[in-house]
Amino acid sequence: MRSGGTTLAAALLGMGLCGLVLSGCAGPANTPNDPGPAEIVGKWTSCAEVAPQAGVVLPVPPGSDGPAAPTPAGTEPTIGRIDPAFVPVAAVLCGREVRPRAGGGREQVATERRADEIAALLAALRLPDQGRGRGEIACTLDLLIPPWLALLDDRGRWLRPYLPTDVCGKPRPEVRAALDGLRLTTVDTRTVGLVESSAAETAGCEQRWSDMVWVETHLGHPGRVVPGASPKAGPLRLCVYEVPPSERGGGKPAGDFVYGGPLPPQRQAKALQALATTRPAADCATPASRFAVLRSLDGGGPEWYVELDACRRFLVVASPGGTQLGQGDAALAALLGPI
Repeated sequence: MRSGGTTLAAALLGMGLCGLVLSGCAGPANTPNDPGPAEIVGKWTSCAEVAPQAGVVLPVPPGSDGPAAPTPAGTEPTIGRIDPAFVPVAAVLCGREVRPRAGGGREQVATERRADEIAALLAALRLPDQGRGRGEIACTLDLLIPPWLALLDDRGRWLRPYLPTDVCGKPRPEVRAALDGLRLTTVDTRTVGLVESSAAETAGCEQRWSDMVWVETHLGHPGRVVPGASPKAGPLRLCVYEVPPSERGGGKPAGDFVYGGPLPPQRQAKALQALATTRPAADCATPASRFAVLRSLDGGGPEWYVELDACRRFLVVASPGGTQLGQGDAALAALLGPI
C-alpha cells in the first residue's frame, strides 16, 4: 500500500498476503507424510494451458483480461515423490509477477520459466520430510506460497514433484535454496490484468479499494460521530472509486479507481467542516455506485469514506477510536468531485 499504515480496506483487498510475524507455535505430533508417487502426464504444452492460474495472489479488476477459470476438480495431476523410472532433465516454473506498464502504472504478468541444470534441485526434492516436532517450535507465520513446479523428462513427459517440508510444514531450506539457485530462462510472458493504471499512479491512489461504508454498516458496528467533533488533518488525498454493478450490495464490495489526487486546500477545509456534522446516518440500504476515500498525504491520521450517491453516508476510521458513522449530503459529494 502507499501509506505506512495498514487499513481495513487494505486488509480486505490483500487476502492471500501476510506480514512476517515471529511466533511460538505448537507443532503437531510427528506423523508419516508419504504423498505417494507423482502422476506422470503426457507431453508438456505450456503454463498458459496447463496452469493458467499458477501464482494467482493479487486481485485483477473486472473488465481486464483476468485469470482463466479455475481448473475443474480432478484434472490437476497428483503431486508426489519422483518415480525412479522417471528421469527429469528440466524444470518449469509457472507464476505471476507485477511489472511497470508502458506509459505508467503496473500490470500483472503470467510467466513461464525453464531451467535445464537441475541436479541440486533433484537432490533437494529427494530429501525426506523433517517431520513436525513435538512441543513448542519457533515458527514464523509468514505466508510462503510454493511455486508451481513441473519436472520434464527427455520425452517431454512431466510431473509435479512433492516439496519436502521442514518442522514447520514449509518447504525445506535446501529446496528453497535450490529453487533460488536455478538458472532460469523466460519462455513466455503474457499480461493477465491491470494492477494499477497510469491515472491511479499519478493520483497516488490504489487501483482498487473496498467500500468501507457498506462493509461497516452491514458487517461491523460503527458508532456515531462524536457531537462537537471537528476533524483536523494535514493535506489530504482524494481517491474516488466506482463499484461495478455486480458487486454493489455484496458482502465486501470494492470499487475501481475513477479519479483523484491531492485535495485543494479550500475544498479540503469545506469538506472537513461538512464531515464534522453531528447528524445521525439515515436508515438506508441502497448501495452506492461511487464512493470517495480521503487519506493523509503522509499516510497518518484518520481516513474518511464518503458515499457520493445513494445514501450519502460517511464513515470515519480512526485508531484508536474505531469507526464512526455520519450523514453527508449532496453538497459534501460536490466538494469531492473531479480535481
